[in-house]
Amino acid sequence: MNIKKASELTGVSSDTIRYYEKIGLIPHIDRTSSGIRDIGTRIIGRINFIKQMRSAGMSIENLSKYMNLVDSAEGSIAEQKQLLKEQLEVMEERKDDLQAAIDHLHWKLEHYEDHMAKSEAELRKLEKEHKDQPNKLVRNKKYTN
Repeated sequence: MNIKKASELTGVSSDTIRYYEKIGLIPHIDRTSSGIRDIGTRIIGRINFIKQMRSAGMSIENLSKYMNLVDSAEGSIAEQKQLLKEQLEVMEERKDDLQAAIDHLHWKLEHYEDHMAKSEAELRKLEKEHKDQPNKLVRNKKYTN
């Protein structure tokens, strides 16, 4: 199948498929006699695998390392598992950061009147004072040479 059909089948853009081929995440794709990529089930499987790993948050750099291990001779399972453990740690840290942000937003909503409204009023006051002051700098003026 051509790259457009492969893109539709996998949900990965044609540009991304080309990029994955360029950097070696997927092997070189055979071409037809007219130079069009001829993508088979082997490449589709690889694209889907990469898509799942990217969905798990794995960086291109670590995914490249992982895929090199997959493609190497057997005996790299320990290294593959280590990369997965490292990725899990990264995702757990992101989860903690997201939870802290969610908790902070909950607090702001619960304390809107006594916290946010006061802060916003102060921002408006400062903005008004700034606009009311004579300013030596010219604001929002485009100069041409």
